[in-house]
Formats: sequence, structure tokens, C-alpha cells
Amino acid sequence: MKEKIIIAGHGGQGIILAGSLLANTAMNQNLQICGTISYGVQMRGGTTNSSMILSDKKIESPIITKPTVLLILNQPALDKYENLVEKNGLVILNTSDCKTKVSRDDVCVVEVDATKIAEKLGNKKATNMVMVGAYLKKNRTLDIKLAKSMVKKVLPKASEELIELNKKALLLGYTQ
Repeated sequence: MKEKIIIAGHGGQGIILAGSLLANTAMNQNLQICGTISYGVQMRGGTTNSSMILSDKKIESPIITKPTVLLILNQPALDKYENLVEKNGLVILNTSDCKTKVSRDDVCVVEVDATKIAEKLGNKKATNMVMVGAYLKKNRTLDIKLAKSMVKKVLPKASEELIELNKKALLLGYTQ
């Protein structure tokens, strides 16, 4: 098993946090993990991505040129990464913040109204967790219960209220 994942959106959407949650979950399932992050020129608003490779075997390089999975949180990320995903790959698309749909018919697409779901929970910033939940449901490589338990680890200074909100968002994404 080897998954090459890119999570992309703009700064402030929790892209790095989403990647950290997946990485910590993978490590706790005894998978190999290697990844990189990239920030845009702005801290909030610039393009940001978190890329990682999850594998049950040794990973030779953290570089991803053809991802097998995309978690796309906004339109600029879709425009930039859609054509890179491997044939038969998986695209999780936040339809709340993407004006267009995935144009390719050779990939599996899961559309999630993630931002609207997060807003109903009371915090738009939980969009990232909704997306991760949708990925976990579709892919089934990583365990949702373990991911839920990792939320506190990746948000060590957060209030219990915020931790619970993120857990709820993760589960709502999983049930979509």
C-alpha cells in the first residue's frame, strides 16, 4: 500500500493541521510517513499545501509528482492540482469553495459541501476536518476512531470546546 496525498487550499484553512492529523494517525497505525509543507507568500490567503506519502514499506523520497489522492479545499487548488492526480486516483472536493467541478472522468471524485457543514457547526475553520473525515470514509486506509483520538495531539493548546468541535467535524465528514 502506498498513497501519495496532497491537501491544498489557502492559508488559514487548516491545511497543515489536516496533514498533521493524517500523519499522526498513520504513524499510530505503524505506517511509514514522509511529507512536506508549502506556504504561499501570505500567511493567510496564499496557496498552501501539505503533501505526504503513507506506505507500509520504506519510503525513498518525499517528493510527489503524481498524487494518488487530492483533498481540494478551494478553486485555485483545484486549478493547480487537478491534472496532476494519477489516473484512477481520488479527489475529495470542497464544493463550497470551488466554482467548478473536477473535469476529469478518469478519477474518483467525492464532493463534500465542507465549508457549509463546518459553518453549521459554528466554525468555518473546521472545514479541514470535514474534508479529512470524507477522505477517511472513502479511502479506509486510516482508522476514523484513531484519527478522532489524535485531534487532541495535533491541537495540544486548544480548548476542550475546540477539540470537540474538530472531532464533530471529522465525524460529519465521515458520514457524508
